[in-house]
Amino acid sequence: MAENTDDNSLQMSFMQHLEALRWHLVRSALAIAIIGIALFFFNNFLFDTVIFGPLKQDFISYRALCALGYKIGAGDVMCLTVNTPHLQTLSASEQFFTHMWIALLGGIILAFPYVLYELWKFIKPALKDTESSPAKLFVFVSSILFLIGIFFGYFLLFPMSYNFLINYQLSDSGIVQTNNTLDDYISLISTMTLVSGIVFELPVLVYFLTRLTLLTPEFMRKYRKYAVVVILIAAAIITPSPDVTSQMVVAVPMYLLYEISIFVSAYVVKKHHLK
Repeated sequence: MAENTDDNSLQMSFMQHLEALRWHLVRSALAIAIIGIALFFFNNFLFDTVIFGPLKQDFISYRALCALGYKIGAGDVMCLTVNTPHLQTLSASEQFFTHMWIALLGGIILAFPYVLYELWKFIKPALKDTESSPAKLFVFVSSILFLIGIFFGYFLLFPMSYNFLINYQLSDSGIVQTNNTLDDYISLISTMTLVSGIVFELPVLVYFLTRLTLLTPEFMRKYRKYAVVVILIAAAIITPSPDVTSQMVVAVPMYLLYEISIFVSAYVVKKHHLK
């Protein structure tokens, strides 16, 4: 009977954890839904200013890059000429579902710090007092890195990539014309922005991999030159022009992210006396 009582206690404890997790997930989903619904009703700002912003010549990134080019003596080599396309829809419901998807995506991005906070509240009871403060720091750092990545993807990565792709021509004959659809545009901007936000979580990933002794700073330093080559190739593909200055605008932040990850890995090894 005593053994059955212990089993029941363990089972109740497990069910209580599931119940607690459920409410953390419910609150996270509620936060995403509230922000998403609010964004849905501000569709003019959401689309005309944010989503379609990179399609306008006066977009802040284009003006900043052009001003930077003149400031460093490169002339107009970093000034982009934007040919605003007419985005086509291929179904009657496409605009409505696109509206819903972008509102939901905006809710996920803006509620991301709160979702991490709910995650921290769930795991907090299982942490020791000495582990609680690092967990708080994890929530803060992860949120900041994610938002920086989102901004990088939206203001630099996507505009430069999209202008390169939309103006790319297989032939000078003019036989092939690019008629961009709304669905394709939304897919590109949402994918590039989200992927950029996730990529900027690299230092956090490196932190946990180092804690698990799956990664070392020596390994990252050893393969630094290969990482630099990959970064430069990616920057050359992303940037719309072959000039080095434009490529460095993309490559430098990515390289700094790699160096920060090496520092994080070295810090973890030193603090926790890992080998």
